[in-house]
Amino acid sequence: MTQTQTISANGINIRYADEGMKNGPVVMMSHSLSAELGMWEPQVAALKDQFRIIRFDTRGHGGSSVPQGPYTLEMLADDAVGLMDALELDKVHWVGLSMGGMIGQTVALKAPSRLRSLTLADTSSGYPPEAVAGWEERIKAARQNGMGASLSATIDRWFSPGFVKAEPNIIASISQMIVSTPIEGYCGCGAAISRLNITPRLGEISAPTLVIVGEDDPGTPVDMSEIMAKGIPGAKLVILPVARHLSNLEDQAGFNQALQDFLAGVDNA
Repeated sequence: MTQTQTISANGINIRYADEGMKNGPVVMMSHSLSAELGMWEPQVAALKDQFRIIRFDTRGHGGSSVPQGPYTLEMLADDAVGLMDALELDKVHWVGLSMGGMIGQTVALKAPSRLRSLTLADTSSGYPPEAVAGWEERIKAARQNGMGASLSATIDRWFSPGFVKAEPNIIASISQMIVSTPIEGYCGCGAAISRLNITPRLGEISAPTLVIVGEDDPGTPVDMSEIMAKGIPGAKLVILPVARHLSNLEDQAGFNQALQDFLAGVDNA
């Protein structure tokens, strides 16, 4: 069982886990919408012997505070930097998936001196204008019907059918995360995501960057990752065959290898 703690930062309480090498380089992990810090277990296992790992629950998720929304990506980035300050972390390797990658890009623009590197997994730097209406519909549906109503569709976006069949325990764990997500947190973060518009500023990101994406990700497809990889100076792109949106869980070996190779290159540069 993961040991977690809670600390006050940026005006809210943030639940986090602090694991691995106490004096090692710090990796900070930021989860997707409708999840929490537990989604990073395979990466903790792979990295804990070389790094100090900080995982945290985003505002409105898991064991962190659930203030009334809507939220903004700038607010979520300020939460993350506030957590770094509270834990006296000068610089971190940021690893973010989906929403976590959007927060990471925002941190990279707002507080570039705080990042040693940036890993962006199954995420995007922007959505077309019509996506705002789509997010408004998802937010409305969540308020009306609860998180359970969208569970089947979410699992289908996040994992390939073969993986769903082969890994019932992982699917059960992630399903519990989804249905346990506070409605206000989901809606607040959904509002933040709907206004994602970082693409014009990708060239300003100075942190060494790795972009990872599942080849079959329907939520943030490969072309979105290609835009980020081309826009961020020196960024590297890794496409994981077969995996969908939660590629860190569906292709654990491929994801972990890409991440370990990248982090080793940054720390040895």
